[in-house]
Amino acid sequence: MRAFREAIEAGDLDAAEALLAENVVFTSPVVFKPYVGKAITAAILRGVARVFADFRYVRELSGPDGRDHALVFTATVDGRELDGCDFIHLDENGLIDEFTVMVRPLSGAQALSAAMGAQFEQITEAARARLG
Repeated sequence: MRAFREAIEAGDLDAAEALLAENVVFTSPVVFKPYVGKAITAAILRGVARVFADFRYVRELSGPDGRDHALVFTATVDGRELDGCDFIHLDENGLIDEFTVMVRPLSGAQALSAAMGAQFEQITEAARARLG
């Protein structure tokens, strides 16, 4: 998943969005129900980019078929350090159709939840605007 990793590390969120399937399912580390669709997933990624500081990927793991990937990262949110992993699955066209994020420790997850919750209205408005 080199293209996605490079896009995120470069802060090129348009390039990252281009790698999302229209029906991508995004599973948040802090919300029970997954989000479905490219527009909301792209808006969430942009929100995360605003709240993460010192973000960097530290390891990349890939499944034998090249469709499953795990990107391990570190970041800081409101002074709380966290470790996390992006679990990514690619569809038959090489686009991301499943995107699951997990983070630890609990204090980092709580800081992330609060920071993202504070901008969720902006995120949903951005998603609606992308849908037209």
